[in-house]
Amino acid sequence: MTLVGRTRARGIETLSLDSTANRNALSAALVGELADALTECAEDGGVRAVVLTHTGNTFSAGADLRDPPHPDALVGVLRQIVALPRPVVARVTGHVRAGGLGLLAACDIAAASGTSTFAFTEVRIGVAPAVISLPLLPRCDPRALARHYLTGERFDAAEAVRTGLVTVAGEDVDEALAPILDGLRRSAPEGLAETKALLTAKVLETFDRDAADLTALSARLFASPQAREGMTAFLERRDPAWVL
Repeated sequence: MTLVGRTRARGIETLSLDSTANRNALSAALVGELADALTECAEDGGVRAVVLTHTGNTFSAGADLRDPPHPDALVGVLRQIVALPRPVVARVTGHVRAGGLGLLAACDIAAASGTSTFAFTEVRIGVAPAVISLPLLPRCDPRALARHYLTGERFDAAEAVRTGLVTVAGEDVDEALAPILDGLRRSAPEGLAETKALLTAKVLETFDRDAADLTALSARLFASPQAREGMTAFLERRDPAWVL
């Protein structure tokens, strides 16, 4: 079964996360397929830009708790998006949680519908948004991230724009994206690649400096007793033991 759909129109390659049974959770298999698709896009001179979107009402629910990717694999696919010599544009028409927000932050441009919602839910299951901080911390408002990281609150598309997580939000996401995609089609490929390299240099420095430490932190937290309780409670649809 294919977990990442692919279509192309006028130089725009659209990659669609297509694992609706688990709300496009980031399983080892989905992350592997996405990495392969991104590699092919990087090598294909006919691709001017990539749109990363989804089927169903959830862009991604975060890590698949039953079949999570290795932290190294998640770091790898986030870095691929940042370093891809083509602009990557996220198109969101639903909900984004936890690790899915890392994908969003790794993209160069992100557009969301007005009904989309977002939440960093890691603290509520006993872990931290460690690996996904690699693209998030350099790009988003630190005060806003402090609130949303620490509380796990759900927030809307307007707040996502204010924090820098999302570039543009609108009732019709495709209408909001139309001038952006038109601009990318009108831009010279080498100019796009070099301009993207200018914009992502600091983000890639963060990956090179912090990826190993944050990967180790993620692995340690996911193996902890609190995380086991948090994930079990989530799957059993109950509050974890620490809730007062």
